[in-house]
Amino acid sequence: MSTQVSEEVREALHEGRPVVALESTLIAHGLPRPRNLAVAAELEESVRAGGAVPATIAVVDGTARIGLDQEALTRIAEDPSVRKLGHRDLAPALATGATRATTVSATAWLADAAGIRVFATGGLGGVHREWSETQDESADLRLLARVGITVVCAGVKSILDVPATLQRLETLGVTVVGYGTEHFPGFYLSSSGEPVDWTLRSPEEVAAVMRAQDGLGGPRAALVVANPVPVAEQLDPALHDRVLARGLAAAKEKGSPGRR
Repeated sequence: MSTQVSEEVREALHEGRPVVALESTLIAHGLPRPRNLAVAAELEESVRAGGAVPATIAVVDGTARIGLDQEALTRIAEDPSVRKLGHRDLAPALATGATRATTVSATAWLADAAGIRVFATGGLGGVHREWSETQDESADLRLLARVGITVVCAGVKSILDVPATLQRLETLGVTVVGYGTEHFPGFYLSSSGEPVDWTLRSPEEVAAVMRAQDGLGGPRAALVVANPVPVAEQLDPALHDRVLARGLAAAKEKGSPGRR
């Protein structure tokens, strides 16, 4: 596989210093321009402030880039032709020299292959509502059952079926823990109302679980650390419900958005 690890990330991994992977689909498609590029810089700075090295991941001209320089970051943010790709699309993208932003599944795959243990993102994909009719499930879930990476997130995207997604993660053997919470986060909300089986209270406890996973051996699977947005900063629940209802109605009218 054509992969380029930035010098900063490569040195940090070699020296055993912490590295945090970041996806690039948020930059290319998740926010309006030029705010997206500013947020990309803010996310990397937040990782640095926590004492780790950021590794934003994307495919640029057919090369999987683990850690983007400013030129590549700007290109991903400003080029309207940059599309997103999941892990199933990596081979065609590399073979054809494409430039693409990586989703959760592609980012987790590339980060794990590079030896990065922690990946931070906003929300995971999951099982869509009315799954029995559409069979629409994000590729994120199966991929997380195959990589030994820790994913810190604020839950799954609000439009998804949260109970079904949690059940699917259980079936796939993906461990889910709440960070400082007994309930799975609701992405824009601090709680989805769904309980979690395990609650961890500190980075040290999360690290201990990661070490225990390593010690167990056997099948590899991700550890999902569900870290909720603070209650004071969450979206107004009533507004959230109204927006979600409109989004679901629009999605139903258009039909299934398709698998990612």
